[in-house]
Amino acid sequence: MSEVVLTKDNFETEVISSDLPVLVDFWAVWCGPCRMVAPSVEKLAEKYAGKLKVGKLNVDEELELAHQYQISSIPTLGIFKGGKIVSHKIGALPLAALDAWVSEFI
Repeated sequence: MSEVVLTKDNFETEVISSDLPVLVDFWAVWCGPCRMVAPSVEKLAEKYAGKLKVGKLNVDEELELAHQYQISSIPTLGIFKGGKIVSHKIGALPLAALDAWVSEFI
């Protein structure tokens, strides 16, 4: 399963109403640490295909959603379960740390 590009138009369907836990990567094109963490997020999407949905939300293009979830630093990675954010991490963490964190919610 690949990453889903999240927008205000599909956020409800892809994240809030999802039966699977959802990892949302709040990022921006100009953000160096966001680019550093992107390959790890991709690997998590592949590893947990069918168990975890992974979405990317560009905070510059989706300001309303970024404000709604109080995203003030990027990259921010959030885990949504049952339509609510249940955990988040800020910054470019190594793959092993992200994997250990994500596995808690699967």
